[in-house]
Amino acid sequence: CNFFLHRFDIYRKVPKDLTQPTYTGAFISILCCVFILFLFLSELTGFIATEIVNELYVDDPDKDSGGKIEVSLNITLPNLHCDLVGLDIQDEMGRHEVGHIENSMKIPLNQGGGCRFEGEFNINKVPGNFHISTHSASAQPQNPDMTHFIHKLAFGDKLQMHQVKGAFNALGGADRLASNPLASHDYILKIVPTVYEDLSGKQKFSYQYTVANKEYVAYSHTGRIVPAIWFRYDLSPITVKYTERRQPFYRFITTICAIVGGTFTVAGIIDSCIFTASEAWKKIQIGKMS
Repeated sequence: CNFFLHRFDIYRKVPKDLTQPTYTGAFISILCCVFILFLFLSELTGFIATEIVNELYVDDPDKDSGGKIEVSLNITLPNLHCDLVGLDIQDEMGRHEVGHIENSMKIPLNQGGGCRFEGEFNINKVPGNFHISTHSASAQPQNPDMTHFIHKLAFGDKLQMHQVKGAFNALGGADRLASNPLASHDYILKIVPTVYEDLSGKQKFSYQYTVANKEYVAYSHTGRIVPAIWFRYDLSPITVKYTERRQPFYRFITTICAIVGGTFTVAGIIDSCIFTASEAWKKIQIGKMS
């Protein structure tokens, strides 16, 4: 029975007294092991790391939001008193809110001559606008100064920026401090729904946006119109989805086997060629001497 099983051994053993070690073989073996170790560590790093795959589709990804989008705004107006600063929200569903104050904070700057507005509020998923103005003030100033600096304007859940490259805070750092104090500013935003799904299947719903802007002094038949900082938005029907993925374990094992087997095979061929050439050269030298 043992003899019968031995016939199925495809890894036949060669007696040591029939093999011949060489310095060239030892050198190639060392290089082979180092090369295998390098490729193994490279593949292990790639297996541990995650890759992010993106896709596009037409849908509303966050159906549980009740048709709302959370907005985070942080803006500094260095030359406008906090009593004059207000947030107004309008959209095509008929919403018209002047002086929104919920979840907002106004921080006096420059001994009360300036103001930093920080607020979080919801907008409907329809075209509309929100704007910083003096419309909610009890008395309108003669010459309101709308020069400003935008620290942050973001929509939806916060994503780690090193994970996904995108325009989630495209207006962050916008500097309009040197603009005309009496000018209005229009920021035209195109909002793109974005979904991020991690390895556990948990999803975060955020929004990227592109922006175009213009600055102007507006007039009507009654005179100059009170300036404001407008953020006019519209939503794209296209959703961008980012999904975290990791290389399957079976593929990792397959790659490691291919690396080890392939490297040893190629190294064996190289060693065999060098050994054969060396033996042939020795025979030629012996033939010349004889």
